[in-house]
Amino acid sequence: MNTTAKMEQTEVLRVKLEVLRHEHSDLDAAIAALHAHGAADMLTLKRLKKQKLSLKDQITQLEDRILPDIIA
Repeated sequence: MNTTAKMEQTEVLRVKLEVLRHEHSDLDAAIAALHAHGAADMLTLKRLKKQKLSLKDQITQLEDRILPDIIA
């Protein structure tokens, strides 16, 4: 893979990472709002928290792809 293609791939990964971080933040705000108003049932909160955890896992995977852990 040439350098330009690798740079483009990294930029795509960075954009995906920002989108996932934004979604994670939105879910966090939604969960907090539901807790504050007491408007959500436990099943809804559980589903939102599970979705938030899944996003966090995806974020971690993308971060590892962008900046691989190099053992010196």
